[in-house]
Amino acid sequence: MAECVKISFTVNGEQETRDAAVGQTLLSFIRDELHLTGTKSGCEIGECGACTVLLNGKPVNSCLVLAVELDGKDLVTIEAIAKDGKLDKIQQSFIDHAAFQCGYCTPGMIISTKALLERKENPTDDDINEALSGNLCRCGAYQEIRAAVKDAAKK
Repeated sequence: MAECVKISFTVNGEQETRDAAVGQTLLSFIRDELHLTGTKSGCEIGECGACTVLLNGKPVNSCLVLAVELDGKDLVTIEAIAKDGKLDKIQQSFIDHAAFQCGYCTPGMIISTKALLERKENPTDDDINEALSGNLCRCGAYQEIRAAVKDAAKK
């Protein structure tokens, strides 16, 4: 049996204390222990961005972070973006611009967009390209995704 460490953290605004296995990725912990399955498992080597979450307000690939590193930190997953059953402006813009096809990359794209818009109200094309550079869309909806990000910035 794997050695476990007790960690305390905030997830989507709720304080939690849990056991995390030493060596377990944050991605696995989010999906398997917290049962938050909006964060997707793609490449598991930090190349695709499907597993992007906010850790202390910064976008990170959860497949590259150990669960024990969550101790004392604030975690935001895609499940926290909509509030009180109302979509966030980013989510609505993705719908309005058909900025998804299969939807697998969408949670990571939305999280990365949220981080961008929290630090830059009116991002340039270069800002958008840089912020989304770690997120791959295998369907090739990049033009629609960029349009959605620009629209969300205006709202």
